[in-house]
Amino acid sequence: MKKGIMYLLSGVAGAAAAGITVGEKEKKKTARQKELADKHLLIMKDMNQWLILKQKGITLKPYFDKHGYKKVAIYGMSFLGERLLDDLKAIGIEVAYGVDKNALNIYSEIDVITPDETMEPVDAVVVTSSYYFETIEEELEEKVDWDIVSLEDILYESEE
Repeated sequence: MKKGIMYLLSGVAGAAAAGITVGEKEKKKTARQKELADKHLLIMKDMNQWLILKQKGITLKPYFDKHGYKKVAIYGMSFLGERLLDDLKAIGIEVAYGVDKNALNIYSEIDVITPDETMEPVDAVVVTSSYYFETIEEELEEKVDWDIVSLEDILYESEE
């Protein structure tokens, strides 16, 4: 009888432990999915604002002229980074290089370095990731002494 109860309790404890483990994994997976959804929502909002500007015939040039940015780096060379590169070339702003944690897998017409590499001086670094801007800004402030600006801020200030 005692053996039967022990087996039963062992089975229940094992099932509970497995349930907790699976639950924790699911919680982490759900949190990561939410983070990605929030990140992609911000990308869509930035792209929407950019399209609104383009439809109104507004370029980013006045923003860069106002701040004296003639030579910049782009931090984040995925979709937004590539579109920003195209826009900046079209308005005569030099893009010295791109910065991306995934630099080895980025194919671009400009050099792309990792955040750990030495960054040559520019007037500003434009960060394309609104979602991670504060974290990136904190990391860059320890490395560089030039302006660090968010693409999101540029897009919304350009409409004013």
